[in-house]
Amino acid sequence: MAVKLRLMRMGKTKQPTYRVVAADSRSPRDGRFIEIVGSYAPREEQNKVTLKPELVTKWLSQGAQPTDRVRRLLAGAGLIEAAPVRKPKEAPATTAGKSK
Repeated sequence: MAVKLRLMRMGKTKQPTYRVVAADSRSPRDGRFIEIVGSYAPREEQNKVTLKPELVTKWLSQGAQPTDRVRRLLAGAGLIEAAPVRKPKEAPATTAGKSK
């Protein structure tokens, strides 16, 4: 079973809050989960993130893969190393098709 640390949407319409959960990668976003490891409230003043560090490290040590957004939240909390920022490659400038 492949386990992911991901966000599960909660809250009212247009007022989202999220739970950070350990879930089977095959289960739906808001469906079945194994354990709640934290919460994330993006609409509050400082984007409130509450995590249980002992549970996060337990799941990471067991091979759980965080999603991109959860990886950023964990890096902000200092639980994992920040992922390197990838810059998109620029398209080479061509002059083909421009003739005088």
